[in-house]
Amino acid sequence: MSDPNVVLDDLRAEGEELDRLVGALGPGEWGRGTAASGWSIAHQIAHLAWTDRAALLAVTDAVAFAAEVEKAAASPETFVDEGAEAGARLEPGELLATWRRGRERLAEALVAAPAGARFPWYGPPMSTASMATGRLMETWAHGQDVWDALGRTREPTDRLRHVARIGVRARDFAFAVRGLAAPAEEFRVELTGPSGLWTYGPEDAAQRVTGPALDFCLLVTQRIHRSDTAVRAHGPDADRWLDIAQAFAGPAGPGRAPKGA
Repeated sequence: MSDPNVVLDDLRAEGEELDRLVGALGPGEWGRGTAASGWSIAHQIAHLAWTDRAALLAVTDAVAFAAEVEKAAASPETFVDEGAEAGARLEPGELLATWRRGRERLAEALVAAPAGARFPWYGPPMSTASMATGRLMETWAHGQDVWDALGRTREPTDRLRHVARIGVRARDFAFAVRGLAAPAEEFRVELTGPSGLWTYGPEDAAQRVTGPALDFCLLVTQRIHRSDTAVRAHGPDADRWLDIAQAFAGPAGPGRAPKGA
């Protein structure tokens, strides 16, 4: 189990890094398109603000959050886009301030959460550490779209270990959300991160996934097509997983097209 304090510190750092990037943008740059179809930089930040608000409700008001889940169930294919569109219509300064306030309020609520607490979510219930990890994963992934839209390259950090971990733990969910039976046995996952080798699963597992941690994180957040990564599967079930992997809750994502397609 992740230490909530470590994850919370890294979540704050991830948000601050993206904040420094978008905080320096001129008003006209917020409308620049990103790799997500129909989404501008403003949509990416609006989505993070919207999801932080949902997470805050999950942590502090389960009844209000249940109402949000009902709204999502009523329009499962559009509710995410609708939330992003509403926020993207705000003036950039107001949107940035809204995102900042939401991040701070959520951080305060997670710090104050009692030990052992479990919170409802759009997927399985979350612990404090899991909720913080999920928010870090989303911040990193949507931040990647912003960095790419601006033609900027960011250096990977050891904060990626949280994204990798949730990607590994979400393996069975990726199968289930597509109506597929998950493999019965665990895989061995070996990833090369900025600080060295990160490993998950039994050493003697019959099937393995290996490669750069950055590529794996881009793959499980569906920011890159599998063919554009150096991640490799060893075994038929592991190979199938890499085609459908997703670290986020909700319906199966469409993924990204191969470069040059």
